[in-house]
Amino acid sequence: MKQLYIGPEIHQFDTFKDFAEEFTLCASDLILTNEYIYKPFIEKLELPCGRIYQEKFGLGEPTDTMTQAILDEAAKGNYDRVIAIGGGTVIDIAKVLVLGGGATVDELYGNMVGLTKARRLIIIPTTCGTGSEVTNISILNRTRLGTKQGLVSPAMFADHAVLIPEFLQSLPYSVFATSSIDALIHAVESYLSPSATPYTEMYSLQAMQDILRGYCQIAERGQHARFQSSAEYLRASNYAGIAFSNSGCAAVHAMSYALGGKYHVAHGESNYQFFTDVLRKYQEKKPDGKIRTLDHFLQNTIAAAGSGAELEGDTGIDLLECLLSRVLERKRMADYGVTREDIPVFAQSTIDNQQRLLKNNYVPLTLEDITAIYQARL
Repeated sequence: MKQLYIGPEIHQFDTFKDFAEEFTLCASDLILTNEYIYKPFIEKLELPCGRIYQEKFGLGEPTDTMTQAILDEAAKGNYDRVIAIGGGTVIDIAKVLVLGGGATVDELYGNMVGLTKARRLIIIPTTCGTGSEVTNISILNRTRLGTKQGLVSPAMFADHAVLIPEFLQSLPYSVFATSSIDALIHAVESYLSPSATPYTEMYSLQAMQDILRGYCQIAERGQHARFQSSAEYLRASNYAGIAFSNSGCAAVHAMSYALGGKYHVAHGESNYQFFTDVLRKYQEKKPDGKIRTLDHFLQNTIAAAGSGAELEGDTGIDLLECLLSRVLERKRMADYGVTREDIPVFAQSTIDNQQRLLKNNYVPLTLEDITAIYQARL
């Protein structure tokens, strides 16, 4: 059984300038990023690279139509490397940009087995959540299907994953919170996955420990406490990415896609909706397995972090839920516009379209189980 695979080389630099000098950026490089990132961090370097601002082609999380428009724009130049600098949207689109064959997005989904790589890929995450710099999957909202789906291929691994904590210093708190919660969910789901190995568990547990320790600091000292731990959050996201790229994510992610696809809820925030509810459903169905070990780990890690904030709860999952509420208030699905009529549609869509993820559940969840979780969050 395969134990662990890490696709890209992993680098860390203090600043983007240091990275640009070591990687000798040139005219045959294409930078895909956002203007609000390029202007303060990159423009002053006067690099000869081509560049595309993702937001010029659509706002929010990546869709098939947004990605197709950027593919068409990139085809106007002759580039050897794509350098993705941004959050999940930029990174997911960049993975599609490096594929060969000149196919449309729909054709790529139809031929995942035969995908090939035409350009080298360098990924620089500017959030601490996706872990996408070390994965070979791109999640796009397929607008005609009304849900998000993963495009997966070994050709989509980055050649280099580059961590630069400098970028996290300007990250709005809400983006930091939702992205780091997403990283925590990656770590937990990959830990509970039937495909987990001792190697992936090592990365999962270290990611959980680092994020929870940071969250206890925020609960005690306030939002500004995150800045002293930027490098730790970025590495934790990377660790969690390594873990879930090998052992997979599961029901939390599977359930989030219907909500995010219809109501355009950001990925990390959408995952947050179902995180602890899914864990409790696991406890209900198989309390004496690995979920018990996870619960003890959560209790011990949060206690060892020594937060001065009062956290209430009898179990590790209770304490986790309380701690997360100090980091970011969790909304109800109704706050995004979800109605009771959406629930059976969401549940059936999850069963029909997300088997790639549901196969990684700690225990199988039925349509009735998934429906009950959705109903509880309304």
